[in-house]
Amino acid sequence: MSDLTNQKRIAAAVLKCGVHRVWLNPERLSDIEDAISREDVRELIADDAIRAHQKKGVSRGRARIKSAKRSYGHCKGAGRRKGAAGARNPAKRQWIRKIRAIRKSLKTMRGEGSIDRHHYRVFYRKSAGGQFRSVSHMKAQMEIIAGRMK
Repeated sequence: MSDLTNQKRIAAAVLKCGVHRVWLNPERLSDIEDAISREDVRELIADDAIRAHQKKGVSRGRARIKSAKRSYGHCKGAGRRKGAAGARNPAKRQWIRKIRAIRKSLKTMRGEGSIDRHHYRVFYRKSAGGQFRSVSHMKAQMEIIAGRMK
């Protein structure tokens, strides 16, 4: 068998790939051996005597399966966690989630007519000041205040 390293190197340059991705047709080795110029190699590529293997990639299959499991809470145990609880669920995000829920419930209560505009404003300002832990806590406070008013 003849030395085809030069032809492989030229083919790699023409195909714009690495030398290890170049495939030479074993039935056309005599033609490939005669090719000494880039033009000869180009003709052989056109004749399909020389080809570039497809790039090998890293499969995302396992990663997709893992992310699907994580979406419903698996693979998220204490052993997987890095960083404090406050890093994984920052205080600001917690606040945003809480205040949006409180404000939404206040708007629905005002729309239903269970609280008037004045009390809506009072509870809105109290919630902005951080007086309520949650929607249920705010509603409990409303009942206490309503009980005092009677």
